Amino acid sequence: MFKHLTCFSLACFLAFSPVPLQAFEPSPEDRVLLNKIEKDTLQYFTRFSDKMTGLTKDSSRTGSPSSVAATGFAIAAYAIGGSRGWIARDHAYARILTTLQTLRHKAAHQEGFFYHFLDVRTGSRVWGSEASSIDTALAVAGALLAARYYPGTEVEKLAYEIYERVNWKWMMNHSDFICMGWTPESKFLPYYWDSYNELMILVALAIGSTTFPVPPEAWERWLRPEENYNNHKVIYASTGSLFTYQFSHAYIDFRNLNDRGINFFENSREATLANREYSLSFSGQYRGYSPSSWGLSASVGPGGYKAYGGKPGGGLHDGTLAPYAALSSIVFTPEFSTATARFFYDHYEKELYGNFGFKDAFNLDKQWWASEYLGIDQGITLLMLENYLNGENVWKKFMELPAIKKWIELTGLNKKSSQPKN
Repeated sequence: MFKHLTCFSLACFLAFSPVPLQAFEPSPEDRVLLNKIEKDTLQYFTRFSDKMTGLTKDSSRTGSPSSVAATGFAIAAYAIGGSRGWIARDHAYARILTTLQTLRHKAAHQEGFFYHFLDVRTGSRVWGSEASSIDTALAVAGALLAARYYPGTEVEKLAYEIYERVNWKWMMNHSDFICMGWTPESKFLPYYWDSYNELMILVALAIGSTTFPVPPEAWERWLRPEENYNNHKVIYASTGSLFTYQFSHAYIDFRNLNDRGINFFENSREATLANREYSLSFSGQYRGYSPSSWGLSASVGPGGYKAYGGKPGGGLHDGTLAPYAALSSIVFTPEFSTATARFFYDHYEKELYGNFGFKDAFNLDKQWWASEYLGIDQGITLLMLENYLNGENVWKKFMELPAIKKWIELTGLNKKSSQPKN
């Protein structure tokens, strides 16, 4: 199954003891700033989630529909905010409960898979969107995390009902991989999760299901392409966008998991360093790129939303940087990410920072500043900051889920591998 991995990559990524997140300690002033960013980012979800349904807008733009992935991040954000005392715990619980009731009884779905975009007031499908496997996985992950914050409650009951309803096996469409989505008009999309990207949280939940599990072999089948950029060897995503190395890690602590010699936490660290160095190689061409100003990831830009990224991968860039990209890498590159958060805040606060934290992106060469926030980008920022600042709290809770323990056991991810043969 792993013939596409070289002997060097196996040796390079042998699992080792987890690197402490506090190996770098921010200054007291920087710690205050990071906590402020996390707290302000939470306000996106309290402001842009419908009071009646709990569904969260995809974007702060007027008229934006709900994104089910953003809604999953909102559920997680409320639980974190309640535990931090930033919102009243009872209020956080009520917001989560309302959202889960909508997802369980009202939101449009197919075989448990929610449509990517939903009407914020009715929960009906909009924009002809697909029943999305990855967006459903992100919604389920947020629900299951909330269940760990409120055990023995209606929140826990609903979270598991939503999870157990998802027919992960159906979404494989009799293939070796999980399909990206389904529409009533065209049925299964012609695209499958068959190579490394943000798919790991999806496959983990699908294998860990007690009702409609996919076979453990589904974990082995997806490709792990490797490439070297500037002495950083990376199992890489095709776009090179930093979010692909972050989303699964918001919930799953990969530091002690050994995927037949690959440690995906270390892989994301190497990918982040490569992404940063790739942008620095163009610092003479784009004014925004510098040692303290980096972060190439999918975001809005002067020409609309694009899958910006570095090498390895697509390497699409035009001087546009997304603050969330550097911030959400803080568990991998704490010193670089903290310095960048400070730089962005001190130099661009007026244009780039608002009531809900950092806006989505900017481009100095084109004198362009995003006026909007994106829900999924705010969500990954908040969760990664929480893991870094608050004792890895999200990871600790999520890794105790029976579904995650089942996935680890069935795939042998907690087992040490022997040294590869040359």
